[in-house]
Amino acid sequence: MRYTQGGGLTEERRSFREKLRMEAAERFRQGDENPVIAHDLRVSVRSVQRWRRAWSQNGPRALASKGPASLPLLSDELFAVLERELAKGPVAHGWPDQTWTLSRIKTLIGRRFHKSYTVQGVAALLKRHGWSCQVPARRAIERDETAVAGWVKETWPSVEGPWRRSTPGSSSRTRPDSR
Repeated sequence: MRYTQGGGLTEERRSFREKLRMEAAERFRQGDENPVIAHDLRVSVRSVQRWRRAWSQNGPRALASKGPASLPLLSDELFAVLERELAKGPVAHGWPDQTWTLSRIKTLIGRRFHKSYTVQGVAALLKRHGWSCQVPARRAIERDETAVAGWVKETWPSVEGPWRRSTPGSSSRTRPDSR
């Protein structure tokens, strides 16, 4: 996504930016220079140059807002269908366990709606519709504390590896054996 707040500008921000471009068009008509316009409108000179080029080719209508950059791939109706599919659970869709992941939801969207999302796009889509990640509030009842303690003592040290080297090291890059 391009903007950090969820994928684009609000209608309010689009109209604000369009007003800036129209004000710049009026200043172009008056003959003002690009750096002066940029300074007064608090935008980059490069943006003013781009606007002037569009204005000189097609007039002020070239600076009008063209609406949102892209429409959502899944409409609200299709998202309601997706929610019903998610409610069926991952096993109903061929996965071995009852865990929904973003990549699984991405695959489901591709299979069901023939739409392509990225994993980040799926996360934004779900967040936009009020979904959130779920983290267990408490530990599982089935948890075996003795098995966990044994794994931490026996298995984890071999996986983690030693903290120190088995041979003395050196601080010199050019003479590694010097001390």
